[in-house]
Amino acid sequence: MLPGPGEGSRLVLGGVALLLVLVSFLLHRLEHAEIPELPRMAENKEKLREDLRKENKSCFILGASGETGKELLKELVKNRIFSKVTIVGRRKLTFDDEAYKDVVQEVVDFDRLDEYSSAFQGHDVGFCCLGTTKAKSGEAGFIRVDHDYVLKSAQLAKAGGCTHFNLQSSKGADKSSSFLYLRVKGEVEAEIEHLDFDRYTIFRPAFLMCDRAENRLGERIFQTVLTPITYLFPTVLSVPVTTVVKAMVNNAALRNDKKVEILENKAIHALGRA
Repeated sequence: MLPGPGEGSRLVLGGVALLLVLVSFLLHRLEHAEIPELPRMAENKEKLREDLRKENKSCFILGASGETGKELLKELVKNRIFSKVTIVGRRKLTFDDEAYKDVVQEVVDFDRLDEYSSAFQGHDVGFCCLGTTKAKSGEAGFIRVDHDYVLKSAQLAKAGGCTHFNLQSSKGADKSSSFLYLRVKGEVEAEIEHLDFDRYTIFRPAFLMCDRAENRLGERIFQTVLTPITYLFPTVLSVPVTTVVKAMVNNAALRNDKKVEILENKAIHALGRA
């Protein structure tokens, strides 16, 4: 016998409730899962940073006009752990704050990067926050920026003497993925690894929480939906851009003999809070 209208509604509500319980259980397990052992920050984080300052190293940032790159530049300028900070981009940026007066800017044509190899010379550490979206640039444009520009920049950085290359990738990056975004991210990760940097760090953040200057309706809606979930399970599905940036800076100051390190979202949270 078929269920009546009232009984059917109760079955639907029961199914929804069960689904919510299962999802909550899964998120709880992920939130409290152990993370792979990470290099521990020393008791005095500032000592590590001071040690890095004394080494008189220089760094460059790719994608300094984007949300992560912009925050990273701010953090590096504020802490002054590198003797020289260079931003490499397609246009010159303007800064009102006097603190940015010593930032060097190299303007390049990413479609002819070989002609701008000098922009990548003499840097000890590189931070790549370069990226776009398929919605903004189309499929070909996305591949050109997130794969071609990133890989070519890494090649020039290696040739120019860079020893530690930091790549902002994405949670779920996999060169075998059937999803274009994740496949391209995974492919460029693997190809840069073959360049054999002394140290290569891949950051795989989940959804980036930020007040994006660029209007992306889908992201704003998703961020609104994620906000209450993030309150309960802060390290599973998202991460603030400021946390990613702090993780990058803290990691750069660490003494780590590991040649290739992949920091997933939970590890990024841990390092960013250190």
